[in-house]
Amino acid sequence: MKVSIRRKALITNGALAVLLLGGAGFAYAQLGAGPAAGEITVRTVAAGRGSVTASVSASGAVESSQSRTLSFGTGGTVENIYVKAGDKVDKGDILASLDDSTAQDGLTAAKATYDSAVDDGTDTAQLYAAYVKARNAYREAQRTVAATVLKAPFKGTVTAVNGSVGGTSSGSGSDSGAASGGQGSTGTAAASSGGSSSGSGFIEMADTAKLQLVGTFTESDVGKLKQGQEATITFDALPGVTATGEVTQIEPVAATTNNVVQYPVTVTFNDVPDEVRLGQTATVEVVVGQAENVVTVPSTAISTSGGQTTVTVLRNGSQARTPVEVGVQGATLTEIKSGVSEGDQIVPPTTAPGTTGNSGGGGQRQLSGGSGFPAGGGGTGGGGMPGGGR
Repeated sequence: MKVSIRRKALITNGALAVLLLGGAGFAYAQLGAGPAAGEITVRTVAAGRGSVTASVSASGAVESSQSRTLSFGTGGTVENIYVKAGDKVDKGDILASLDDSTAQDGLTAAKATYDSAVDDGTDTAQLYAAYVKARNAYREAQRTVAATVLKAPFKGTVTAVNGSVGGTSSGSGSDSGAASGGQGSTGTAAASSGGSSSGSGFIEMADTAKLQLVGTFTESDVGKLKQGQEATITFDALPGVTATGEVTQIEPVAATTNNVVQYPVTVTFNDVPDEVRLGQTATVEVVVGQAENVVTVPSTAISTSGGQTTVTVLRNGSQARTPVEVGVQGATLTEIKSGVSEGDQIVPPTTAPGTTGNSGGGGQRQLSGGSGFPAGGGGTGGGGMPGGGR
């Protein structure tokens, strides 16, 4: 009985030993097929050839490049308002008027005095002085009558009406807006040029066919801009809608917010899509550099330190920091003028997506593929970039 139990134990232990040896052999075989101890996996991407585009961008709100805030040139009671917000008007259209009875009475009296002075002649100094005084009073009375009427100074759209019939006009006698104009028969006071109106007048209007966007660019980006450069404009609320524009003004004085220095830049629309409205948020992108059929590497693979720009190149299993001369620098790819040739294997930084850290000792094993890097494209419209190592 004891012999039988002992024999069973020996058989069981033997079976376990065979299983353990088989598992160890399998594990050894698997380890033997992998990287050697201490070996590091390095991912590379081959330097390619293609196009690189560099651009800068900023956001802002769509506004009219010609807008006016209109006020009556004299005080009085509002008698008529002929428009409402959203109405389209032509140049010279009457927008609103005041009760002009008092102004007309003054004009009649001034006209009579002026006619009398003309009849009296200007033979003496006293008569001439009386004539000049009467003439000036008559002209002022004419301006007062004209100032009781608001007329559209240009073709555009009424954007606001800030009064009502029966209300009182203070007669501020000043308008502001992007367009300049003189006082005359339209009854509008002279407008100051340069920018949109800062205050609300009786009626506000804008030319919706002439739009612009003012974006703020960083001090490093604004140095790449110049007047006349073409721009592409996209709209947050209008996917797929784009417009073209032109850089028309670069402010010489910076605006600093939270210690960030930025310069306002005006981009004027060349064309205005029907869907675009005043006040919509838009992004303007200006191409500042482009290179075709050049050697390219991922922009993330480039390092600059101590005034020297380098990339890491894998040659014969060893990594080497190699000085390079760069050209156009895009968001995705950068042009390499010298230091790297097409097909060279570039080792991206360890922080790049899809790469394995290269810390530690021992040899290196190169794996094909450039995980985390594009197979094509450069900057905002770059060319081909073959992914993968040798």
